[in-house]
Amino acid sequence: SPRKVRIVADAIRGEKVNAAMDFLAFSAKGAAKPMAKLLKSAIVNASREKGVDVDNLYIKELRVDTAPTLKRWMARARGMTSPILKRASHVMMRLEEK
Repeated sequence: SPRKVRIVADAIRGEKVNAAMDFLAFSAKGAAKPMAKLLKSAIVNASREKGVDVDNLYIKELRVDTAPTLKRWMARARGMTSPILKRASHVMMRLEEK
């Protein structure tokens, strides 16, 4: 859910890429693994640009927005149901060179 992903995003926002990768590698949060995958992808995309030094990159912008929620129902006692909301996130990351 976006609430859980924002905790990880707040920790690495503004950090250098190498420091952020180290933090994500050793973080116990579940959102750290997909965030590390996104960061690796952003680094590879930035490295393909001409004249960009990967060692000088830092996370300029990191935004976590709410994605559409999947609504499911679970059967409960006495013929009732209760809602299950499966929340998802849209994450946008922008790197820049110092």
